[in-house]
Amino acid sequence: MANESKIVTLKNGYHVWTRKEGHGPIKILLLHGGPGMDHEYLEPFSNYIKMHPNIEIIYYDQLGSYFSDQPNDPKLWTIPRFIEEIEEVRKAWDLDQFYLYGQSFGGLFALEYAASKYGKHVKALIDSNMVDSYQDYAKYINKYRESMDPADVSYMKKQEERHNYDDPHYQELLMKLYHRCICRISPWPDAVQRTFDHMNEQVYVTLQGPTEFNITGSCKNWTIRDRLSKITMPTLVLGGKYDSMNPADIKALADRLPNGTAHICPNGSHFSIFDDQKDYFNAITNFITSVENE
Repeated sequence: MANESKIVTLKNGYHVWTRKEGHGPIKILLLHGGPGMDHEYLEPFSNYIKMHPNIEIIYYDQLGSYFSDQPNDPKLWTIPRFIEEIEEVRKAWDLDQFYLYGQSFGGLFALEYAASKYGKHVKALIDSNMVDSYQDYAKYINKYRESMDPADVSYMKKQEERHNYDDPHYQELLMKLYHRCICRISPWPDAVQRTFDHMNEQVYVTLQGPTEFNITGSCKNWTIRDRLSKITMPTLVLGGKYDSMNPADIKALADRLPNGTAHICPNGSHFSIFDDQKDYFNAITNFITSVENE
């Protein structure tokens, strides 16, 4: 069967949605970002594998995300628990020597999984639009915002001081910035809009905080820099010239990895998978080809 959906029952009794598309010897498990988004914005992979019949992908909505169970329990939103969940999904699909892809916060999970005791199952890693330190990310995105109109920046900061994140004008300015560094296509593609509409705020706030500019969640001081030596498999680190993640930090991460390669999409943002799609998938194809030819 080429396409198959499967509900994976976790050890804690909750259920997560997964779906396999394609049928080939090269298998890629896709980890979406957010935290608390879902797989929908990764849908361009469905078209990608039509041109690459040797590749099979597995979509997966992490616990708390739209197509999976969404328990009201902030204690569940921890990195170690999510890593164990990824391992349960791997076992459910009988994956071994597979490609692990993570985009944005999914890239954090991908790095953590690859550095863990489970990394032995990963043939190669694709870390898309994620750096190795949350402090570096917070510093860069706040600096990025300073390129906006000073009056707009001042207004946003005042609303943040008041914790008034639902202010309509604040949201308007936030989206104005997002159209520069998250996805540069206007209007946003349907899959991107659906993903944002389906965001689980509890997961997002618990791990990250109320906004990109106020990183107060449990990941505030996260870094994996001291454990990068454990990630020995071939690793592609993707970024975009206009990304909310610093392209220089993306390149530095690749340099720190034992077997890392960086690629910066020249016209891409955080969602280069949409706004620099050809270059983005060409980089993935070239990476997979190089790994398979080793």
